[in-house]
This record gives sequence, C-alpha cells and structure tokens, in this order.
Amino acid sequence: MLTSLQNPLVKQIRKLHAAKERHKQELFLLEGTHLLEEACAVNYPLVAVCCTPEWQASHPELWEQACNLCDRSEIVSAEVLNAIATTVQPDGVVATAKRRDQKTQLPVTGIVLAVETLQDPGNLGTIIRTAAAAGASGLWLSGNSVDLDNPKVLRASAGQWFRLATAVTEDLTATIVQSQQAGMQVVATLPSAKLTYWEVDWRKPSLILLGNEGAGLSPEIAAMADKQVQIPLSPGVESLNVAIAAALMLYEAQRQMIYRQ
Repeated sequence: MLTSLQNPLVKQIRKLHAAKERHKQELFLLEGTHLLEEACAVNYPLVAVCCTPEWQASHPELWEQACNLCDRSEIVSAEVLNAIATTVQPDGVVATAKRRDQKTQLPVTGIVLAVETLQDPGNLGTIIRTAAAAGASGLWLSGNSVDLDNPKVLRASAGQWFRLATAVTEDLTATIVQSQQAGMQVVATLPSAKLTYWEVDWRKPSLILLGNEGAGLSPEIAAMADKQVQIPLSPGVESLNVAIAAALMLYEAQRQMIYRQ
C-alpha cells in the first residue's frame, strides 16, 4: 500500500491538478466511482488507478474492470488519496487516463455545438451532459476556452464526457466554414435576433454557435451564421445561462426530429 506523499506516482498525479501538467504529461484525472464506471463502460484506456482498501472492498467488480484497463493499479492510504484528488471529500478512488486526441474531426450530420471562449468548467460539463442526453453528434470547443479535460468539466458532465464526440479547434472560423461547405446550416444565438429558436428547421444538419458566459459570441463569429436566433425572455431578464440556452435548442431539435418526420 502506498502511504508516502513523496512516492513518485503520488507526486506525478498531484501535478495533474494543473492544466500545464496535464498538457505536458498528456494525462488527465478521473475522480470518483461514477466517472470510473463510465470510463470502464466504454473501455476508455486508463494509465493508473488508485483506491483506498475500503473502496476496493466495497467495489470488487469495478476494481477488477479498472485493473484490466490500466497499466498500473495501487492501493493507497486515505491521506494519499486526499492528496491526489482535487475534490474536498473524495469517495475513495482516483484514476489517470490518456488525453483524447483533441484535433479529431467531428461529424457533419445531426446537431453539433460550437462553443466560443467558454471559461466556466461547470458550464462546459453541463453542456456536454445535455448534448449527450439530447443525442447531439458532437461539440467543438475553441482553443481559448477552459480545458476540455479539466476535472470539474468531467464531474459536471456526470460521465457523459466519455459518450460525446468532442474536439478543440484553434481556428473556429475555419471550422465554421468547413461545416458550411459540408452542407450544415450555422445558427448563432443572439439576444437581438429576429427569429426565435423554434422557427428554425432543426431537421437539417446544424452547427449551433454558443458564446462566452459574459460577452456572448464575438461579432466576427456571429456574422458567419446562416441564421441568428434568440430565446424569448420576460421583461427585465437579461439573459440565460449558456448551458440552459444549449439545452433549449437541443431539445427543440430533438422534438422536431421526432414529431415532424
């Protein structure tokens, strides 16, 4: 059992709390039973799995699954687990995994989201969770956004991070142009738009542009859209949370696909 905070593996995992080290090591953190279950369910390749003796005793099947997917498994003391976790009260297990290839291409069918300069990991995780639930084809994230594999993003996604195709684009403009050339309609969310989001035909392959929490979409990106839509708000209400806005459009798209065949 690992009990020393000076153990090389422990020190390596603790460094993954910082984005710079996650990029350098090409690894990210998985914390908690639920995220580990979701990773195992899709056979996501793990690097190391660490758990307390108590957690191992109460999750023997999941421990065996994780061990089969990882390069190294270790039983650790509660003190070590607390040190390697980013959460205040970890539930007994932490794993590391290889970062996804974030330069992959996404589908140009169905509904795809493109998120510009998003900073809050909770918002991104919630958008990923909602997109997976609503059957979206994927999500583009601009390179100046929060890390796609930030621990808080994974937790907020409730494990759906593993089930939604995602990619990072360093040139969102080029990504939008490529989507349009592939036949997708590009829809921007703007408070000043004339159309409401339910007036769009979401049965067409669509790329939904979502902006920063405070500033919204940049004018340059918004101007590239084929359609600009708004979400009606009662007087005095300035805006909706970006994850809520995404949910409304994703489920309107799903409703149209089901009931307007």
